[in-house]
Amino acid sequence: MKKDSDCTEILVGKAASMDGSTIVARNEDGYGPINPIKFVVHAAKDQSNATYHSVTTGVTVPLPDHAYRYTATPQADQSDGQYEEAGINELNVGMSATETTATNVRVLGYDPLVHDGVDEEAMVTLVLPYIKSAKEGVQRLGALLEKYGTGESNSIAFNDQNDIWILETAGGHHWGAVRVPDDTYAIVPNQTVVQEMDLSDTENFLGASDLAEFVEKNHLNPNPGHFNFREIFGTQSEADAYYNTPRTWYGQKLFNPEIEQQPTDQDMPMFRQPSKKLAIEDVQFFLSSHYNGTPYDPFGTFASGDQREQKRYRSIAMDRNQCSSILQIRNDVPAEQAAIQWVAMGFFAYAPYVPFFTNIKDTPLDYQNTTANVDVNNVYWLSKTLSVLIEPHWHEFAETVNAYKDGCQSFAREQVAKADATITGDATDFLTKANAATAGEISKRTHTLFDQLVKQGLLLSATTWEKGQNL
Repeated sequence: MKKDSDCTEILVGKAASMDGSTIVARNEDGYGPINPIKFVVHAAKDQSNATYHSVTTGVTVPLPDHAYRYTATPQADQSDGQYEEAGINELNVGMSATETTATNVRVLGYDPLVHDGVDEEAMVTLVLPYIKSAKEGVQRLGALLEKYGTGESNSIAFNDQNDIWILETAGGHHWGAVRVPDDTYAIVPNQTVVQEMDLSDTENFLGASDLAEFVEKNHLNPNPGHFNFREIFGTQSEADAYYNTPRTWYGQKLFNPEIEQQPTDQDMPMFRQPSKKLAIEDVQFFLSSHYNGTPYDPFGTFASGDQREQKRYRSIAMDRNQCSSILQIRNDVPAEQAAIQWVAMGFFAYAPYVPFFTNIKDTPLDYQNTTANVDVNNVYWLSKTLSVLIEPHWHEFAETVNAYKDGCQSFAREQVAKADATITGDATDFLTKANAATAGEISKRTHTLFDQLVKQGLLLSATTWEKGQNL
């Protein structure tokens, strides 16, 4: 099953986060509600003369002689590719790939997409095990795109201890990238978002080797004197206004409530300085949100009952949610414990984020044993099954579900702090065991919630008949 990443992403610079972390976070959404995912770690390895062959596009790419250890969230059925999506390597470099975007038809006329190159399916596998910094990730992926081309328009994000970079593809072989300013956040909603670029400033901007010449030769710049990547390569369509920009509007409404904007505005800036610094919980809330507190909430918790308004815009939390990863590189602890991948599976309005230190040897069994068929003994299907129970009775179950999520969130924070304070011996062994303890307790709580909701739901049948009723 192809894992089209129709997703929502948020990036938070280290001076915009409460604890000085860099944060790259993305919901991986499919074009349908089912695409089983697992969470794994790949060991470091030496591999002379190794190649990668894509079963999706047929491209074969030579690989470096050494691969660093890295985590990933691939699809369970890999018959049509791995789609590893998001992870952190042993040098504390994170990568999230990809956020589907769009290149305008004018550009595609001069640089068409190719169908035998490097697509989403291969990007994490080809890049994350081989890079030492976020910027190096941009450079490696950019070189692959120029050499082999791509058949998709995508946005890819990288982070390390100091920097966040976002790369956006444009056509079959072109790309541009920008370093996220430390004191800002950015929201990426399936739309090209990079704006003004200064390609002479390579500390903050990078691009395909012929990017400026390509634009000039083909008369692609509508504003000479500026190099606005979004205006040159992106789209600003009616579809964007109802599918994409409302997500940026809602995120900026959360983090800059003083700013007046409309959900369909096409000129919202990529970068904002938040009105207050952001925590992991703020990122989790955004990625789990559904226009809460507005007339556009599909659950109707705030609206006057107008279902057209409730479904006017594409929600962030939705049935297509598969796996969400928050890649956090911290700066207030030793490097051996600085990297955490927060993972949620299922429908994110109901699913808790579990913190996994990435300096590990293995992941818990119920995160890696995902099956093609429904089995509540793995986390993916347990979460998906819960969403089937909860959505029809959201207002009846909300108090129970929110109490469960809040409890898991507090417990997760407690476990991270406990591990930070007590780490001893071999760090990799210690953190592998710490992850197992955290995930085990949250899985136990999730099964308890499942038991509660099944029993509560059995009392909500429309066919309930009291003895003596209507006699």
